[in-house]
Amino acid sequence: MHCLVTGGAGFIGGHLAEAFAREGHDVTVLDNLEPFYDVDIKRHNVEAAREAATGEYAFVEGDVTDEELVAELVADADAVYHQAAQAGVRASVEEPLKVHEYNVDGTLNLLDAARDTDLERFVYASSSSVYGKPEYLPYDEDHQTTPVSPYGVSKLSAEHYARVYHELYGVPSVSLRYFTVYGPRMRPNMAISNFVSRCIHGEPPVIYGDGTQTRDFTYIEDIVGANRTLMTDDSADGEVMNVGSTDTIDILTLAEVVRDAIDPTLEIQFTDAREGDAEHTHADVSKAGELIGYEPDVTIREGVENFIGWYRENDDWYDDLVRRS
Repeated sequence: MHCLVTGGAGFIGGHLAEAFAREGHDVTVLDNLEPFYDVDIKRHNVEAAREAATGEYAFVEGDVTDEELVAELVADADAVYHQAAQAGVRASVEEPLKVHEYNVDGTLNLLDAARDTDLERFVYASSSSVYGKPEYLPYDEDHQTTPVSPYGVSKLSAEHYARVYHELYGVPSVSLRYFTVYGPRMRPNMAISNFVSRCIHGEPPVIYGDGTQTRDFTYIEDIVGANRTLMTDDSADGEVMNVGSTDTIDILTLAEVVRDAIDPTLEIQFTDAREGDAEHTHADVSKAGELIGYEPDVTIREGVENFIGWYRENDDWYDDLVRRS
């Protein structure tokens, strides 16, 4: 199968491209190398997928807002894994128009190109940010969607386009609502990478807010597994599904888990909360379980242990990038 992975130099897209390439699929990555964080991490993602490839692998530097380029690449693909987005809840508060252009207009370009093809699957990477303030937890897909950031609004808008293009034009689209994905080569400005970096350097982890915020952290291997299943499983076409983890954890406990694994003598510090962040996220993944057999395997403590081990093995290049973020 020929897979087009947009945002395939990013964290999640890079892992998808690497996994598909290793499994013998032909992979084309479209990424504009947006410097939202250090592009050296993105270059590592590209090289990891290129080295893993047992089929054809091609990297195209370009943008999902380029209609002509998008149409050309989608026409050659059997499946589209649309991971490209202007990331960052807090960044979206500062630049909402940019977020709309990439996340909504870019998605619409891809969907419009897809309706004139025989595409087998269009998988859209959405986010738990579409829910906003919880009326109840865990979130199921019937929970009210009232996002509290431009990023969340953009993700929800693109979900609706994916649904409409399935209903009107038969595009075999599926939207996956990711819940705080983490793991090797993750963005350096995420809580887990920052906690690990600071503790390794003998510095206390810093929490934004009081630490009572909860997150449903999802290990990257579980995300890859859900996307891999959708390559050949059409039972979720037209649907929106949560893809989360096995448990939830508050940020203070997360900081303690990281601290205790590296240097239990460090004292945790606190600073002001960040604007636009949700207070709580927790996924009900029963729908994904029913439709595609999704069963997350990695607990937060197992995932943190894995990430710390990977961090130590790759600190010759990754640590410096985290420290600069």
